[in-house]
Amino acid sequence: MGVPTRLGRYVVRRRLGSGGFATVWLAHDEQLDAEVAIKVLADNWGHDDSVRQRFLEEGRFLRRVESEHVVQVHDVGELEDGRPFLVLTYADRGTLADRLKKAPLELSAAVDVVVQVGRGLQALHRRGLLHRDVKPANVLFRSTDDGERAVLSDLGLGKSLDEISRITMPGGTPSYVAPEQALGERLDQRADQYSLGAVAYAALTGRSPHQVDGLGAASRVKVAAPPSSLGFELPGQVDAAIVRALDPDREKRWPDVQSFTRELVGALDETTRDFPLSARETVTVASDDLDAKTALSDENQPTIVKPAEQSETVAVESAAVEPAAEAEAETVAVETAAPRKRRRGRWVVAALLALLVGGGVGYGGHWYLTGRKMIQVSEGQFSVTLPEAWAQSMAQSDWTAPGGTGSAPAFRVSRDSDWSGKTPGVFIGVSKSKLAVPSGKQCGTEGTPQPHMVRELSVTDRLSADCFGADIVLLQRVVDHGDGGSLLVQVVVPGSDVTRATEIADSVQYSD
Repeated sequence: MGVPTRLGRYVVRRRLGSGGFATVWLAHDEQLDAEVAIKVLADNWGHDDSVRQRFLEEGRFLRRVESEHVVQVHDVGELEDGRPFLVLTYADRGTLADRLKKAPLELSAAVDVVVQVGRGLQALHRRGLLHRDVKPANVLFRSTDDGERAVLSDLGLGKSLDEISRITMPGGTPSYVAPEQALGERLDQRADQYSLGAVAYAALTGRSPHQVDGLGAASRVKVAAPPSSLGFELPGQVDAAIVRALDPDREKRWPDVQSFTRELVGALDETTRDFPLSARETVTVASDDLDAKTALSDENQPTIVKPAEQSETVAVESAAVEPAAEAEAETVAVETAAPRKRRRGRWVVAALLALLVGGGVGYGGHWYLTGRKMIQVSEGQFSVTLPEAWAQSMAQSDWTAPGGTGSAPAFRVSRDSDWSGKTPGVFIGVSKSKLAVPSGKQCGTEGTPQPHMVRELSVTDRLSADCFGADIVLLQRVVDHGDGGSLLVQVVVPGSDVTRATEIADSVQYSD
Protein backbone atom coordinates (compact mmCIF):
# COMPACT_ATOMS: atom_id res chain seq x y z
CA MET A 1 0.00 0.00 0.00
CA GLY A 2 1.08 3.62 -0.56
CA VAL A 3 1.71 5.99 2.30
CA PRO A 4 -1.71 6.97 3.69
CA THR A 5 -2.27 10.41 5.16
CA ARG A 6 -4.71 9.18 7.80
CA LEU A 7 -5.81 5.90 9.36
CA GLY A 8 -9.16 6.56 10.99
CA ARG A 9 -8.69 9.60 13.20
CA TYR A 10 -4.92 9.16 13.30
CA VAL A 11 -2.50 11.26 11.21
CA VAL A 12 0.19 9.06 9.68
CA ARG A 13 3.82 10.17 10.17
CA ARG A 14 5.84 7.38 8.55
CA ARG A 15 6.12 3.62 8.09
CA LEU A 16 7.82 1.73 10.91
CA GLY A 17 8.01 -1.67 9.24
CA SER A 18 6.13 -4.37 7.39
CA GLY A 19 5.83 -8.14 7.34
CA GLY A 20 3.89 -10.94 5.72
CA PHE A 21 0.62 -10.06 7.44
CA ALA A 22 0.77 -6.38 8.28
CA THR A 23 2.34 -2.97 7.95
CA VAL A 24 3.00 -0.79 10.99
CA TRP A 25 2.80 3.00 10.82
CA LEU A 26 3.83 5.70 13.25
CA ALA A 27 0.85 8.02 13.66
CA HIS A 28 -0.36 10.91 15.80
CA ASP A 29 -3.52 10.73 17.89
CA GLU A 30 -4.85 14.29 17.63
CA GLN A 31 -7.42 13.81 20.39
CA LEU A 32 -4.89 12.60 22.95
CA ASP A 33 -1.92 14.46 21.44
CA ALA A 34 0.23 11.35 21.48
CA GLU A 35 2.18 9.17 19.08
CA VAL A 36 0.96 5.63 18.48
CA ALA A 37 1.91 2.63 16.35
CA ILE A 38 -0.85 1.40 14.03
CA LYS A 39 -0.71 -2.15 12.74
CA VAL A 40 -2.76 -2.60 9.54
CA LEU A 41 -3.65 -5.92 7.94
CA ALA A 42 -1.88 -6.27 4.58
CA ASP A 43 -4.12 -5.64 1.59
CA ASN A 44 -3.42 -9.05 0.05
CA TRP A 45 -4.93 -10.70 3.17
CA GLY A 46 -7.97 -8.42 3.47
CA HIS A 47 -10.39 -10.99 2.06
CA ASP A 48 -9.03 -14.05 3.88
CA ASP A 49 -11.40 -14.64 6.78
CA SER A 50 -9.00 -16.90 8.71
CA VAL A 51 -6.18 -14.34 8.55
CA ARG A 52 -8.52 -11.50 9.45
CA GLN A 53 -9.77 -13.46 12.46
CA ARG A 54 -6.24 -14.17 13.62
CA PHE A 55 -5.31 -10.50 13.25
CA LEU A 56 -8.23 -9.35 15.37
CA GLU A 57 -7.59 -12.12 17.90
CA GLU A 58 -4.15 -10.65 18.58
CA GLY A 59 -5.85 -7.41 19.60
CA ARG A 60 -8.32 -9.21 21.87
CA PHE A 61 -5.51 -11.13 23.54
CA LEU A 62 -3.60 -7.92 24.16
CA ARG A 63 -6.61 -6.28 25.77
CA ARG A 64 -7.18 -9.16 28.16
CA VAL A 65 -3.66 -9.30 29.61
CA GLU A 66 -2.55 -6.46 31.82
CA SER A 67 1.17 -6.00 32.26
CA GLU A 68 3.44 -3.01 31.98
CA HIS A 69 5.84 -5.33 30.16
CA VAL A 70 3.50 -6.23 27.29
CA VAL A 71 2.57 -3.88 24.50
CA GLN A 72 -0.88 -2.28 24.88
CA VAL A 73 -3.80 -1.95 22.48
CA HIS A 74 -5.46 1.45 22.66
CA ASP A 75 -8.01 1.17 19.86
CA VAL A 76 -9.28 -0.97 16.98
CA GLY A 77 -10.56 0.35 13.68
CA GLU A 78 -11.38 -0.52 10.11
CA LEU A 79 -10.31 1.09 6.84
CA GLU A 80 -12.71 1.93 4.03
CA ASP A 81 -11.74 -1.26 2.21
CA GLY A 82 -12.71 -3.30 5.29
CA ARG A 83 -9.21 -4.12 6.55
CA PRO A 84 -8.85 -3.93 10.35
CA PHE A 85 -6.10 -2.11 12.21
CA LEU A 86 -4.81 -2.10 15.79
CA VAL A 87 -3.63 1.04 17.57
CA LEU A 88 -0.69 0.10 19.79
CA THR A 89 1.70 1.81 22.17
CA TYR A 90 4.74 3.14 20.37
CA ALA A 91 8.22 2.16 21.52
CA ASP A 92 10.38 5.21 21.06
CA ARG A 93 13.70 3.58 22.01
CA GLY A 94 13.94 0.76 19.51
CA THR A 95 14.41 -2.97 20.01
CA LEU A 96 16.85 -5.24 21.76
CA ALA A 97 17.90 -6.52 18.35
CA ASP A 98 18.91 -2.98 17.38
CA ARG A 99 21.12 -2.68 20.47
CA LEU A 100 22.74 -6.06 20.01
CA LYS A 101 23.89 -5.06 16.53
CA LYS A 102 26.26 -2.66 18.27
CA ALA A 103 27.42 -4.73 21.24
CA PRO A 104 26.25 -7.23 23.90
CA LEU A 105 24.76 -5.77 27.07
CA GLU A 106 26.56 -5.53 30.37
CA LEU A 107 25.67 -8.35 32.77
CA SER A 108 23.37 -6.35 35.06
CA ALA A 109 21.62 -4.62 32.14
CA ALA A 110 21.08 -7.94 30.33
CA VAL A 111 19.56 -9.59 33.39
CA ASP A 112 17.38 -6.52 33.99
CA VAL A 113 15.91 -6.82 30.46
CA VAL A 114 15.39 -10.59 30.77
CA VAL A 115 13.60 -10.16 34.10
CA GLN A 116 11.28 -7.52 32.66
CA VAL A 117 10.45 -9.63 29.60
CA GLY A 118 9.92 -12.57 31.95
CA ARG A 119 7.32 -10.51 33.80
CA GLY A 120 5.45 -10.02 30.55
CA LEU A 121 5.59 -13.75 29.82
CA GLN A 122 4.34 -14.59 33.31
CA ALA A 123 1.31 -12.36 32.72
CA LEU A 124 0.60 -14.27 29.50
CA HIS A 125 1.06 -17.66 31.11
CA ARG A 126 -1.27 -16.83 33.97
CA ARG A 127 -3.94 -16.22 31.35
CA GLY A 128 -3.25 -19.56 29.70
CA LEU A 129 -1.41 -18.02 26.73
CA LEU A 130 1.86 -18.67 24.95
CA HIS A 131 3.76 -16.03 22.99
CA ARG A 132 5.70 -18.48 20.75
CA ASP A 133 7.96 -15.85 19.19
CA VAL A 134 10.13 -14.37 21.93
CA LYS A 135 13.29 -12.93 20.35
CA PRO A 136 15.37 -9.73 20.53
CA ALA A 137 13.41 -8.08 17.73
CA ASN A 138 10.21 -8.46 19.74
CA VAL A 139 11.66 -6.88 22.87
CA LEU A 140 10.95 -3.15 22.68
CA PHE A 141 11.98 -0.23 24.86
CA ARG A 142 9.82 2.76 25.78
CA SER A 143 10.62 5.91 27.69
CA THR A 144 9.41 6.31 31.26
CA ASP A 145 9.76 9.09 33.83
CA ASP A 146 12.68 7.32 35.46
CA GLY A 147 14.38 5.88 32.39
CA GLU A 148 12.96 3.17 30.16
CA ARG A 149 11.00 -0.05 30.29
CA ALA A 150 11.30 -3.28 28.28
CA VAL A 151 8.06 -4.56 26.78
CA LEU A 152 7.18 -7.70 24.84
CA SER A 153 5.51 -7.19 21.46
CA ASP A 154 4.15 -9.00 18.42
CA LEU A 155 1.71 -11.68 19.48
CA GLY A 156 0.95 -12.74 15.93
CA LEU A 157 2.01 -16.33 16.75
CA GLY A 158 0.37 -16.28 20.18
CA LYS A 159 -1.81 -19.22 21.16
CA SER A 160 -4.06 -20.12 24.05
CA LEU A 161 -3.06 -23.43 25.58
CA ASP A 162 -6.50 -24.94 25.09
CA GLU A 163 -6.20 -24.28 21.32
CA ILE A 164 -2.99 -26.24 20.88
CA SER A 165 -3.91 -29.70 19.61
CA ARG A 166 -1.97 -32.75 18.50
CA ILE A 167 -0.66 -30.92 15.43
CA THR A 168 0.39 -27.29 15.60
CA MET A 169 2.05 -25.20 12.97
CA PRO A 170 5.81 -25.38 13.46
CA GLY A 171 6.68 -21.72 13.76
CA GLY A 172 8.87 -19.13 15.36
CA THR A 173 12.35 -17.82 14.64
CA PRO A 174 14.72 -20.82 14.22
CA SER A 175 17.57 -19.45 16.36
CA TYR A 176 15.21 -18.75 19.28
CA VAL A 177 12.50 -21.41 19.05
CA ALA A 178 12.22 -24.43 21.34
CA PRO A 179 12.82 -27.80 19.65
CA GLU A 180 9.32 -29.05 20.51
CA GLN A 181 7.80 -25.99 18.85
CA ALA A 182 9.91 -26.50 15.73
CA LEU A 183 8.58 -30.07 15.66
CA GLY A 184 4.94 -28.97 15.87
CA GLU A 185 4.37 -30.82 19.16
CA ARG A 186 1.88 -29.88 21.86
CA LEU A 187 3.36 -26.96 23.81
CA ASP A 188 3.36 -25.50 27.30
CA GLN A 189 4.95 -22.43 28.90
CA ARG A 190 8.39 -24.06 28.84
CA ALA A 191 8.56 -23.30 25.11
CA ASP A 192 8.49 -19.57 25.90
CA GLN A 193 11.01 -20.15 28.69
CA TYR A 194 13.41 -21.69 26.17
CA SER A 195 13.07 -18.64 23.91
CA LEU A 196 13.65 -16.32 26.87
CA GLY A 197 16.79 -18.29 27.66
CA ALA A 198 17.94 -17.77 24.07
CA VAL A 199 17.26 -14.04 24.41
CA ALA A 200 19.32 -13.97 27.62
CA TYR A 201 22.15 -15.75 25.81
CA ALA A 202 22.01 -13.22 22.95
CA ALA A 203 21.83 -10.25 25.32
CA LEU A 204 25.08 -11.35 26.97
CA THR A 205 27.00 -12.52 23.88
CA GLY A 206 25.48 -10.73 20.90
CA ARG A 207 24.48 -13.99 19.20
CA SER A 208 21.88 -16.69 19.59
CA PRO A 209 22.86 -19.99 21.31
CA HIS A 210 22.34 -22.04 18.15
CA GLN A 211 23.18 -20.56 14.75
CA VAL A 212 20.58 -22.46 12.74
CA ASP A 213 18.62 -21.70 9.62
CA GLY A 214 15.26 -23.41 9.36
CA LEU A 215 12.94 -25.15 11.78
CA GLY A 216 14.24 -28.57 10.81
CA ALA A 217 17.67 -27.72 12.19
CA ALA A 218 16.08 -26.01 15.21
CA SER A 219 14.29 -29.25 16.10
CA ARG A 220 17.62 -31.14 16.37
CA VAL A 221 19.76 -28.80 18.47
CA LYS A 222 21.90 -30.23 21.27
CA VAL A 223 22.60 -28.81 24.73
CA ALA A 224 23.91 -25.27 24.29
CA ALA A 225 27.46 -24.33 25.22
CA PRO A 226 27.46 -21.88 28.15
CA PRO A 227 27.65 -18.16 27.22
CA SER A 228 31.04 -17.87 28.92
CA SER A 229 32.48 -20.36 26.40
CA LEU A 230 32.45 -17.51 23.89
CA GLY A 231 35.00 -15.63 25.96
CA PHE A 232 32.73 -13.58 28.22
CA GLU A 233 33.38 -13.38 31.94
CA LEU A 234 30.14 -14.47 33.60
CA PRO A 235 29.23 -15.96 36.99
CA GLY A 236 28.92 -19.74 36.88
CA GLN A 237 25.37 -19.45 38.22
CA VAL A 238 24.35 -17.31 35.23
CA ASP A 239 25.90 -19.82 32.81
CA ALA A 240 24.12 -22.71 34.50
CA ALA A 241 20.75 -20.93 34.66
CA ILE A 242 20.76 -20.12 30.95
CA VAL A 243 21.98 -23.55 29.86
CA ARG A 244 19.20 -25.17 31.89
CA ALA A 245 16.54 -22.90 30.31
CA LEU A 246 17.90 -23.96 26.90
CA ASP A 247 17.85 -27.71 27.51
CA PRO A 248 16.36 -29.48 24.44
CA ASP A 249 14.45 -31.71 26.88
CA ARG A 250 11.76 -29.48 28.38
CA GLU A 251 11.48 -31.76 31.41
CA LYS A 252 14.98 -30.63 32.40
CA ARG A 253 14.28 -26.90 32.14
CA TRP A 254 13.18 -24.63 34.97
CA PRO A 255 9.64 -25.33 36.19
CA ASP A 256 8.56 -21.84 35.10
CA VAL A 257 9.85 -18.48 33.87
CA GLN A 258 9.85 -17.01 37.37
CA SER A 259 12.23 -19.69 38.65
CA PHE A 260 14.61 -18.94 35.77
CA THR A 261 14.68 -15.16 36.27
CA ARG A 262 15.04 -15.51 40.05
CA GLU A 263 18.12 -17.63 39.51
CA LEU A 264 19.66 -14.95 37.31
CA VAL A 265 18.97 -12.22 39.86
CA GLY A 266 20.34 -14.41 42.64
CA ALA A 267 23.58 -14.74 40.72
CA LEU A 268 23.89 -10.96 40.49
CA ASP A 269 23.21 -10.53 44.20
CA GLU A 270 26.36 -12.54 44.79
CA THR A 271 28.56 -10.74 42.26
CA THR A 272 27.54 -7.08 42.09
CA ARG A 273 25.70 -4.38 43.94
CA ASP A 274 25.10 -2.48 40.77
CA PHE A 275 21.97 -4.33 39.72
CA PRO A 276 19.18 -2.11 38.28
CA LEU A 277 16.34 -1.37 40.69
CA SER A 278 13.65 -2.39 38.20
CA ALA A 279 14.69 -6.04 38.20
CA ARG A 280 15.10 -6.16 41.99
CA GLU A 281 11.58 -4.86 42.40
CA THR A 282 10.37 -7.30 39.79
CA VAL A 283 11.65 -10.28 41.71
CA THR A 284 10.21 -9.03 44.99
CA VAL A 285 6.78 -8.67 43.44
CA ALA A 286 7.15 -11.96 41.60
CA SER A 287 7.23 -13.83 44.88
CA ASP A 288 3.63 -12.78 45.47
CA ASP A 289 2.43 -13.75 42.00
CA LEU A 290 0.44 -16.85 41.25
CA ASP A 291 2.71 -19.71 40.38
CA ALA A 292 2.74 -20.00 36.59
CA LYS A 293 2.09 -23.73 36.66
CA THR A 294 -0.97 -23.42 38.89
CA ALA A 295 -2.30 -20.47 36.95
CA LEU A 296 -2.10 -22.32 33.65
CA SER A 297 -4.37 -25.02 34.97
CA ASP A 298 -6.77 -22.51 36.57
CA GLU A 299 -7.26 -20.21 33.59
CA ASN A 300 -7.93 -21.50 30.10
CA GLN A 301 -9.46 -18.42 28.52
CA PRO A 302 -7.62 -17.20 25.47
CA THR A 303 -5.94 -13.85 25.96
CA ILE A 304 -2.55 -12.51 25.29
CA VAL A 305 -0.02 -10.01 26.26
CA LYS A 306 -0.80 -6.36 26.80
CA PRO A 307 -0.07 -3.68 29.34
CA ALA A 308 -3.17 -1.94 30.49
CA GLU A 309 -1.62 0.77 32.53
CA GLN A 310 0.14 3.88 31.20
CA SER A 311 -2.48 5.35 28.92
CA GLU A 312 -1.01 8.74 29.47
CA THR A 313 2.29 7.79 27.83
CA VAL A 314 0.94 6.16 24.72
CA ALA A 315 4.51 5.61 23.56
CA VAL A 316 6.07 2.20 23.16
CA GLU A 317 6.65 -0.10 20.29
CA SER A 318 9.10 0.15 17.56
CA ALA A 319 6.94 -1.88 15.26
CA ALA A 320 5.12 -4.92 16.52
CA VAL A 321 5.69 -6.79 13.31
CA GLU A 322 7.80 -9.29 11.56
CA PRO A 323 10.57 -6.96 10.30
CA ALA A 324 12.06 -7.77 13.60
CA ALA A 325 13.43 -10.88 11.99
CA GLU A 326 15.49 -8.69 9.69
CA ALA A 327 17.33 -7.26 12.67
CA GLU A 328 18.51 -10.71 13.60
CA ALA A 329 19.81 -11.68 10.20
CA GLU A 330 23.33 -10.66 11.09
CA THR A 331 23.49 -13.02 14.06
CA VAL A 332 21.94 -16.05 12.39
CA ALA A 333 24.46 -18.25 10.63
CA VAL A 334 23.75 -21.33 8.56
CA GLU A 335 24.59 -24.88 9.61
CA THR A 336 24.07 -26.45 6.22
CA ALA A 337 26.24 -27.19 3.25
CA ALA A 338 24.65 -24.34 1.34
CA PRO A 339 26.89 -21.34 0.62
CA ARG A 340 26.59 -18.38 2.97
CA LYS A 341 26.25 -15.81 0.20
CA ARG A 342 22.95 -15.71 -1.67
CA ARG A 343 23.30 -15.38 -5.40
CA ARG A 344 20.59 -13.40 -7.09
CA GLY A 345 17.81 -15.69 -8.18
CA ARG A 346 18.69 -18.50 -5.76
CA TRP A 347 15.94 -19.35 -3.30
CA VAL A 348 16.60 -21.69 -0.37
CA VAL A 349 13.30 -22.69 1.17
CA ALA A 350 12.94 -23.39 4.89
CA ALA A 351 9.45 -24.80 4.58
CA LEU A 352 6.37 -25.51 2.57
CA LEU A 353 3.81 -24.57 -0.11
CA ALA A 354 0.72 -25.78 -1.76
CA LEU A 355 -0.33 -26.88 -5.18
CA LEU A 356 -0.68 -30.27 -6.72
CA VAL A 357 0.76 -31.07 -10.10
CA GLY A 358 -0.91 -34.19 -11.35
CA GLY A 359 1.00 -35.25 -14.42
CA GLY A 360 4.31 -34.12 -15.78
CA VAL A 361 6.86 -34.67 -18.48
CA GLY A 362 10.58 -35.02 -18.65
CA TYR A 363 11.00 -37.80 -16.09
CA GLY A 364 14.55 -38.23 -15.01
CA GLY A 365 17.09 -36.64 -12.72
CA HIS A 366 20.28 -37.33 -10.85
CA TRP A 367 20.34 -38.76 -7.36
CA TYR A 368 23.23 -38.07 -5.04
CA LEU A 369 23.57 -40.05 -1.87
CA THR A 370 23.87 -37.68 1.13
CA GLY A 371 23.11 -40.19 3.88
CA ARG A 372 22.05 -43.74 4.46
CA LYS A 373 18.36 -42.90 4.36
CA MET A 374 18.08 -39.50 2.69
CA ILE A 375 19.10 -38.65 -0.87
CA GLN A 376 19.32 -35.43 -2.79
CA VAL A 377 17.28 -35.32 -5.99
CA SER A 378 18.33 -32.74 -8.56
CA GLU A 379 16.69 -31.92 -11.86
CA GLY A 380 17.36 -28.78 -13.86
CA GLN A 381 17.01 -25.75 -11.60
CA PHE A 382 15.52 -27.72 -8.70
CA SER A 383 16.97 -29.72 -5.83
CA VAL A 384 15.46 -31.34 -2.74
CA THR A 385 16.61 -33.89 -0.15
CA LEU A 386 14.06 -36.52 0.86
CA PRO A 387 13.75 -40.21 1.88
CA GLU A 388 15.08 -42.54 -0.79
CA ALA A 389 11.86 -44.56 -0.70
CA TRP A 390 9.91 -41.49 -1.81
CA ALA A 391 12.02 -40.74 -4.86
CA GLN A 392 10.45 -43.28 -7.20
CA SER A 393 9.01 -40.86 -9.74
CA MET A 394 10.19 -37.43 -10.90
CA ALA A 395 8.85 -34.96 -13.42
CA GLN A 396 9.89 -31.50 -14.55
CA SER A 397 7.66 -29.39 -16.75
CA ASP A 398 6.17 -25.94 -17.09
CA TRP A 399 3.03 -24.94 -15.22
CA THR A 400 0.79 -21.91 -14.87
CA ALA A 401 0.36 -20.63 -11.32
CA PRO A 402 -3.18 -20.00 -10.04
CA GLY A 403 -4.42 -16.65 -11.33
CA GLY A 404 -1.25 -16.21 -13.36
CA THR A 405 -0.56 -15.95 -17.05
CA GLY A 406 2.25 -17.61 -18.91
CA SER A 407 4.20 -20.66 -17.85
CA ALA A 408 7.14 -21.15 -15.50
CA PRO A 409 9.25 -24.14 -14.35
CA ALA A 410 7.87 -26.71 -11.90
CA PHE A 411 9.19 -29.94 -10.43
CA ARG A 412 7.57 -32.90 -8.69
CA VAL A 413 9.11 -35.92 -6.98
CA SER A 414 6.96 -38.56 -5.29
CA ARG A 415 6.62 -42.20 -4.45
CA ASP A 416 3.97 -42.85 -7.16
CA SER A 417 3.94 -41.61 -10.74
CA ASP A 418 0.30 -40.51 -10.70
CA TRP A 419 0.77 -38.42 -7.57
CA SER A 420 -2.50 -37.01 -6.29
CA GLY A 421 -1.24 -35.87 -2.91
CA LYS A 422 -2.27 -39.05 -1.10
CA THR A 423 1.25 -40.46 -1.01
CA PRO A 424 4.49 -38.79 0.16
CA GLY A 425 6.00 -36.30 -2.20
CA VAL A 426 7.13 -32.76 -2.94
CA PHE A 427 6.00 -30.17 -5.48
CA ILE A 428 7.96 -27.01 -6.30
CA GLY A 429 6.60 -24.38 -8.67
CA VAL A 430 7.86 -20.97 -9.80
CA SER A 431 5.48 -18.06 -10.34
CA LYS A 432 6.31 -14.82 -12.08
CA SER A 433 3.77 -13.00 -9.90
CA LYS A 434 3.02 -12.79 -6.19
CA LEU A 435 0.97 -15.73 -4.90
CA ALA A 436 -1.25 -16.19 -1.87
CA VAL A 437 -0.72 -19.34 0.14
CA PRO A 438 -3.26 -21.91 -1.16
CA SER A 439 -6.09 -23.05 1.06
CA GLY A 440 -6.13 -26.36 2.90
CA LYS A 441 -9.78 -27.08 2.17
CA GLN A 442 -8.91 -30.59 1.05
CA CYS A 443 -7.97 -31.25 4.67
CA GLY A 444 -10.12 -31.95 7.69
CA THR A 445 -8.12 -29.46 9.78
CA GLU A 446 -7.14 -26.44 7.71
CA GLY A 447 -4.19 -24.53 9.12
CA THR A 448 -3.98 -20.76 9.50
CA PRO A 449 -1.39 -18.94 7.37
CA GLN A 450 1.74 -18.06 9.33
CA PRO A 451 3.99 -15.34 7.83
CA HIS A 452 7.62 -14.94 8.86
CA MET A 453 11.07 -14.24 7.46
CA VAL A 454 13.53 -16.80 6.11
CA ARG A 455 16.96 -15.66 4.96
CA GLU A 456 15.68 -12.15 4.38
CA LEU A 457 12.74 -13.42 2.33
CA SER A 458 9.10 -13.05 3.34
CA VAL A 459 7.34 -16.43 3.50
CA THR A 460 3.88 -17.61 4.48
CA ASP A 461 3.24 -21.16 5.72
CA ARG A 462 0.09 -23.20 6.10
CA LEU A 463 0.08 -26.60 7.84
CA SER A 464 -3.09 -28.66 7.44
CA ALA A 465 -3.93 -32.11 8.80
CA ASP A 466 -6.25 -35.02 7.97
CA CYS A 467 -5.95 -34.31 4.26
CA PHE A 468 -7.40 -36.19 1.30
CA GLY A 469 -9.57 -38.26 3.61
CA ALA A 470 -6.60 -39.84 5.37
CA ASP A 471 -4.06 -39.23 8.14
CA ILE A 472 -1.94 -37.01 5.92
CA VAL A 473 -0.30 -33.66 6.62
CA LEU A 474 0.02 -31.01 3.93
CA LEU A 475 2.78 -28.48 4.49
CA GLN A 476 2.61 -25.43 2.18
CA ARG A 477 4.68 -22.27 1.79
CA VAL A 478 4.77 -19.27 -0.51
CA VAL A 479 8.09 -17.46 -0.73
CA ASP A 480 7.97 -13.87 -2.00
CA HIS A 481 10.96 -13.04 -4.16
CA GLY A 482 12.43 -9.57 -4.55
CA ASP A 483 11.52 -9.30 -8.23
CA GLY A 484 7.80 -9.70 -7.53
CA GLY A 485 7.73 -13.44 -8.18
CA SER A 486 7.01 -16.32 -5.81
CA LEU A 487 8.12 -19.86 -5.15
CA LEU A 488 5.47 -22.40 -4.24
CA VAL A 489 6.46 -25.56 -2.32
CA GLN A 490 4.22 -28.37 -1.13
CA VAL A 491 5.29 -31.30 1.04
CA VAL A 492 2.93 -34.20 1.73
CA VAL A 493 3.80 -36.60 4.57
CA PRO A 494 2.04 -39.16 6.79
CA GLY A 495 0.33 -37.54 9.77
CA SER A 496 2.94 -38.82 12.18
CA ASP A 497 5.87 -37.32 10.28
CA VAL A 498 5.54 -33.53 10.57
CA THR A 499 9.21 -33.20 11.48
CA ARG A 500 10.25 -34.92 8.25
CA ALA A 501 8.11 -32.51 6.24
CA THR A 502 9.95 -29.54 7.73
CA GLU A 503 13.36 -31.10 7.10
CA ILE A 504 12.49 -31.77 3.46
CA ALA A 505 11.17 -28.27 2.93
CA ASP A 506 14.33 -26.86 4.51
CA SER A 507 16.37 -28.57 1.80
CA VAL A 508 14.52 -27.20 -1.23
CA GLN A 509 16.68 -25.10 -3.57
CA TYR A 510 15.90 -23.32 -6.81
CA SER A 511 18.47 -21.60 -9.05
CA ASP A 512 17.27 -19.16 -11.65
